[in-house]
Amino acid sequence: MKIGIVSDTHSQALPKQMLDDFKKVDFIVHAGDFCTVQDLDKFAKLKEVKAVYGNMDDLNIRKKFPHRQIFPCGKFFIGIFHGRGPPKILLEVVEAEFKNEKVDVIIFGHSHQPLNETIDGVLYFNPGSPNDFVSAPYRSYGILEVTDDKIVGKIIKVKG
Repeated sequence: MKIGIVSDTHSQALPKQMLDDFKKVDFIVHAGDFCTVQDLDKFAKLKEVKAVYGNMDDLNIRKKFPHRQIFPCGKFFIGIFHGRGPPKILLEVVEAEFKNEKVDVIIFGHSHQPLNETIDGVLYFNPGSPNDFVSAPYRSYGILEVTDDKIVGKIIKVKG
């Protein structure tokens, strides 16, 4: 199974590269900061969307999605949380949000800084932002590949 991972799209134009890649996934996870329902609709036209709201999302997005969620994927559990606070403490905030939960992967955003790292058996995956350079080394999104025995994350740089 392939999952398209994105965050922090902030009502900006979405890269064709990402949209083309997301046509080939089983579903999409958005880790918050769509900003408006119209932005959600662009993803929902491609595939089913699982999401949380971020600090920049309007009330309509906040009514549709929780601030965090956990869902099963095969034998794994995937957590989603946008994040909050400055980038230097974001990982600590994300860890604390799920400290009493059984999760194998935590997808988050907020910092626009891509991360694909396993810590204490949990994959922490931040896809970065596909269309915003604020605090980001480059524009990016991600793909998670889920098999019967593992989950592998891949950060994909937007070309151009």
